Amino acid sequence: MAPNYVSPGVYTVEKDISDFTPSINTSIVGIVGFASKGPTNKATLITDQESLVRTFGEPSEAINGQGLEGALEILEQTNAVYFIRCADDTVAVDASATVSIGHCPAIAVSGQANNNATARYGIEVPVTLRIQVKDSEGVAKFSDNGGVGRDYVVNVPNARSQSEALRSVIGGALDADLVGVFNDGSFDSGLGLSGAIVGSSAGSGAELTAKICEGTTFNEANGIAALRAFDPTLNPTANFGISATGEASSITIEGAQIVTTGTNNSLSYLVQSLHPGAGYNGGVRANGDTSGNSITLDSLGSQNFVVAVNDQGVALETFKASLVASGAFLEEVINTGETNTTSRVIKGNIVRDGSDVAVTALTKFSDSISQLTTGLFDISFQGVVASNKVGGRFAKLVGTAATNLAGGTNGIAATENGRATSLIGDATTEPKTGMQALDDDVINVGVALVPGVATQEVQNSLITLAETTQDFLALVAPPYAVGTVQDAIDWTNGQASTTGSRTTAINSSFAAVHWPWVKVFSTFDGKDRWYDPSIFAARQMAYTDAVSDTWFAPAGFQRGRLTKPTEVEVKLNQGDRDSLYSGGNIVNPIVAFPQQGLTIFGQRTGQRTPTSLDRINVRRLMIYVRKVILASTQRFVFEPNDEFTWSQIEGVVNPFLDDIRRRRGITEFRVVCDETTNTPLRVDRNELWTKVLLKPTKTAEVIVFEINLTNQSADLGTL
Repeated sequence: MAPNYVSPGVYTVEKDISDFTPSINTSIVGIVGFASKGPTNKATLITDQESLVRTFGEPSEAINGQGLEGALEILEQTNAVYFIRCADDTVAVDASATVSIGHCPAIAVSGQANNNATARYGIEVPVTLRIQVKDSEGVAKFSDNGGVGRDYVVNVPNARSQSEALRSVIGGALDADLVGVFNDGSFDSGLGLSGAIVGSSAGSGAELTAKICEGTTFNEANGIAALRAFDPTLNPTANFGISATGEASSITIEGAQIVTTGTNNSLSYLVQSLHPGAGYNGGVRANGDTSGNSITLDSLGSQNFVVAVNDQGVALETFKASLVASGAFLEEVINTGETNTTSRVIKGNIVRDGSDVAVTALTKFSDSISQLTTGLFDISFQGVVASNKVGGRFAKLVGTAATNLAGGTNGIAATENGRATSLIGDATTEPKTGMQALDDDVINVGVALVPGVATQEVQNSLITLAETTQDFLALVAPPYAVGTVQDAIDWTNGQASTTGSRTTAINSSFAAVHWPWVKVFSTFDGKDRWYDPSIFAARQMAYTDAVSDTWFAPAGFQRGRLTKPTEVEVKLNQGDRDSLYSGGNIVNPIVAFPQQGLTIFGQRTGQRTPTSLDRINVRRLMIYVRKVILASTQRFVFEPNDEFTWSQIEGVVNPFLDDIRRRRGITEFRVVCDETTNTPLRVDRNELWTKVLLKPTKTAEVIVFEINLTNQSADLGTL
């Protein structure tokens, strides 16, 4: 809407005329392959070698192909690689670890409020309370009295009530001084408790022993009398399972697994790797280093604990969680689904005998506390037994030691056809799988490869994808041990005689073939290994983009010299190079030159028809021009189809192409967007056409010096 100026004054109008074409990174490489861990069937951006190994694991000869090796090498030259880890869902398995859920042994304590203990019961001396806690292995958590426990004095005569007296211990000394025993602290009236003594260890073997006697010096013979003094109406035989003679003057409460009503199935927390793979399996390497993932549980008290996720022995992430608290419940902190988790490594859920249990917190079981097994004993110093009122609130994960994840598999099919299916993927699913994940408007890949895999179906699918999207150049190579120059030529021409070899010729400007394979020292296994030459072809293209531009040839001594490989599988002479590169053949040779080292000495695309697109530098130029024009002209969609818009389009494209001209990518260009390209019929169809004419800069691949000998009388200026 045009501004409406009414009253006199000075006004400002802001107009943005700062249009420019965006910059697009041409050195991003897409790699499709297998790995031992990490996201599957997703184009994952990796910016450095450390991130690659941390996310997808280390390379290994046990992993088919050379996807990880290729990514590591290329990341030495560029800081942007999209790695697509492929996996067969039918054989891929998440690594896992199971931690049992138990409850702590507990004694519920209640007393007579607002009644003077001395006046009611005539107690004139303190009462000694002895407590002993054992973990699930039967080991005492503390022992100050010859291994039998620790004594606490309950000053009943000085207290107004039994409850008040016991709280002085439960809420004070035990919580502050007694390791392994903690106080509930809530005295939740809804539970019918005045307090609770709870052992910190959980599990069926955990034990809490409480003994009580009259006086400040513990004497087990006085136990029954002391109990009766607390409540004269109490029948110790019926409520405590002890005899009136004092033969068993202790009260023992054993912990047990939490179970649901009517079953004996135990609950546990199942931790799984966020993605499948053997790389998540914990263990120790031959050299003593820790491998894989593990979880460690550290208790923070009655309800809270820390889950530490360890990656190769190093704490990767930690989560403070609870089994009972809403908002901090285990499955709210580390959720169960791959798309709904806060952890980068694990997922988890509560299970019953391996089956999922729909629960958000243990306290939200309909009758959570009553669902505890028998064997929990409660005491009431007032004769009202608070049966099964303690335990559910003190559910804990059993064990605190590091637990290794195990059982994960990589999802690599056993057959070549099965592996090919995983690598090719499916374009009809959402999300797309395998290499089809490269077909994404969000990612920007200039070069793509499946290193170490020479399966015809895989390579042809990659080339077809490149042709369909027109977004990248597909790099392929003959398999290792092709043997001779003629074998390499036959392979690219679809005439290979070896079983399982290529039977169709490569013929596409969106593909490039490099050969032979090169030898590189692997730092991961400490030995020389033969590498797919496509890896280093991609690396040199990234190098070319860094030192020159994408339309410069990634070949020759300036930009094609390989710095890491030490040897070629087959040494090529001049005649070999001529055969690979001429007569309709499309193999770019890697040559060992004396004093120059290994060098890529060709830049043919897979196109056999002699046009400008039979060279890599021109094909990569056209990929770049197309991407930039599309990105910079999207805003003109739905604009009026008239001369003004036509002029604007020319005003965007012309400066962009002129910049390429000045940077030696093209020698001449012209952009036409007017009534000649936009006829009335096209306008009526709501179509806007622009014609772009380019003269790409050709490379000097053959340099000839004509050397003439003359006699002494010749005038050199006229020759």
